[in-house]
Amino acid sequence: MKAVFGLGNPGLTYALTRHNVGFAVIDLYRREHLPRLRGRLTCSALVYRTPDLLLAKPMTFMNASGEAVRKVVDRFHIDLSDALVVYDDLDLPLGTLRALPAGGPGTHRGMRSVLSVLGTEQIPRLRIGIGVASRPEDTVDYVLGRFSEAQWKAIFPVLTQGAEAIETFRASDLSAVMNRFNRRGPGLVNDP
Repeated sequence: MKAVFGLGNPGLTYALTRHNVGFAVIDLYRREHLPRLRGRLTCSALVYRTPDLLLAKPMTFMNASGEAVRKVVDRFHIDLSDALVVYDDLDLPLGTLRALPAGGPGTHRGMRSVLSVLGTEQIPRLRIGIGVASRPEDTVDYVLGRFSEAQWKAIFPVLTQGAEAIETFRASDLSAVMNRFNRRGPGLVNDP
């Protein structure tokens, strides 16, 4: 069984914010591939389960995402090589999608929590770029803010590609995802 974790914050306050692109990718995938599948609150996450795939949205809030990821991995006996974490990345230009087999958390606190709780950096991830050329000083307000109209036009196709990447991961492996999706995005958008 494979598992995909979309990182974000629960609640309407955070819906459609930059920091919730992990949730958005999970939701797009479900809409396209599993429209009738219902989720259950399990292990501090909203979990959608099929015989070969778990989709999980941690409900612990971003900075404690690792707690839910660990519980789901343990409960369903998921090998970390069969897990994929999807999250926003301020260090990547808006419109960039990058799949990696391992690595550090960068500036992302949710990913820092995941790696800390799991005790390893060896977990596949799908980073969705939300960075802009004029990086704001207050990054917390920026990531918790909503996309401008110009940014939404740049990010929506990438969210759709993220959902396609989940299907590729489900059918094959991370190498296939990297080969298909690790292309350069359109570049930095100057509209914060």
